[in-house]
Amino acid sequence: MNHAKLTDTENFASAAEIFKQLSDITRLRIFCLLCHREACVSAISELMQMNSPAVSHHLKQLRLSGLIVGRREGKEVYYKASDSDKAQTLHTATEKIMELCCVEDEPLTAAAQDYPDKAALAHSVHAYLLERIGERITIEELSRKFLVNPTTLKESFKAEYGNSLAAHIKEHRMEQAAHLLRHTSRTVSDIASAVGFSSQSRFSQAFCKAYGVLPVEYRKRSSESTASSCNE
Repeated sequence: MNHAKLTDTENFASAAEIFKQLSDITRLRIFCLLCHREACVSAISELMQMNSPAVSHHLKQLRLSGLIVGRREGKEVYYKASDSDKAQTLHTATEKIMELCCVEDEPLTAAAQDYPDKAALAHSVHAYLLERIGERITIEELSRKFLVNPTTLKESFKAEYGNSLAAHIKEHRMEQAAHLLRHTSRTVSDIASAVGFSSQSRFSQAFCKAYGVLPVEYRKRSSESTASSCNE
């Protein structure tokens, strides 16, 4: 290196700033991940076991340093390492220094995959909730499970099924409750719990709103209707 380059402190300052960014362990891990795959904030949060604000802070620093770039798809932003020589050289140097295997050699778990197809996302969420009809699952929990932000999740579901996620699943709960009232002798309390209600009174109110009668009356009418049909 000639003397002129050694005296160009501006370039050295720029290089030092980049190395400073990668002196943070978490930021270095995120950078290495994005050298091998594109990912949104939710996916990175899941893989790094970090909350979204913390991940966003590191992404901002990496982006300002020119090491990563992002592209927007709807309300989601997907990040990856820059194609610049600077970013690729740093990636190669990091793996050589640490003697790491490439991150891409490690298979993604099912929970860590993105859903670029919003209809597929809605269907997956729908199937997941139906399998757990008796559980109270929040939007935030679904967001972490399927690695999308809550807004994208809600909008994708409504676009595919025509109503909100909460309203749609509530309809399924009421249908399941009605089926259990007609075809089993389980108590109203048991049925309320089976379809995800913490109290019998709340279940009865929701059922009455959906069917126009309380669960006990619905069962009585269904039983009378069945008996009448059998006598004909």
